[in-house]
Amino acid sequence: MLDEKWIILGLIINLAGGADYLWETVKGRTKPNKVSWFIWSLAPLVAFAAEIQQGVGSAAALTFLIGFQPLLVFIASLFQKQAYWKLTKGDLLCGGAAVLGIILWKITGVGNLAIVFSILADLMGAIPTIIKSWKAPQSESSLMYLTDAVSAGITLLTIRYWKFENYGFPLYIMLICGLNYIILRRQAGRTGVFRG
Repeated sequence: MLDEKWIILGLIINLAGGADYLWETVKGRTKPNKVSWFIWSLAPLVAFAAEIQQGVGSAAALTFLIGFQPLLVFIASLFQKQAYWKLTKGDLLCGGAAVLGIILWKITGVGNLAIVFSILADLMGAIPTIIKSWKAPQSESSLMYLTDAVSAGITLLTIRYWKFENYGFPLYIMLICGLNYIILRRQAGRTGVFRG
């Protein structure tokens, strides 16, 4: 187990990847799926609130950052004409899962339930971007997915008490971001287009 101070390194790595993606969005080189990025901001912020309620310490900082950076990308994408926005049934389902998580958390007072629903909502929000990564890897920048996976891995290595509220969201982030990074690298290799 690493000392909790390593979380700072993880956050710096995470910030670097998020700043790169935000810059790529502002410049119009990355075309974020607005639905994914909105859900990616909402779900982690709900999970962050639940982690705070559950007494998760400094590891909750990653969850906050994982939600705050997508909020900035979402806002930037509103000003980018090339960003992708299409409301589907899946998108509505994701938003509904996030709202349901908040309601159930408030009714039951069980923070872990909010974390579970936040993970599910985030996963559903990830599906449109993963599909886009597979079909159009040139519309994405892979660096942020790598840095998110690495920073989540560092956070996991600092966990002292392996309870769901401590590892649930970071483990999910490491897996989903790692998967999208691998997809982007593989597809970019096949198409000859690689960015970031």
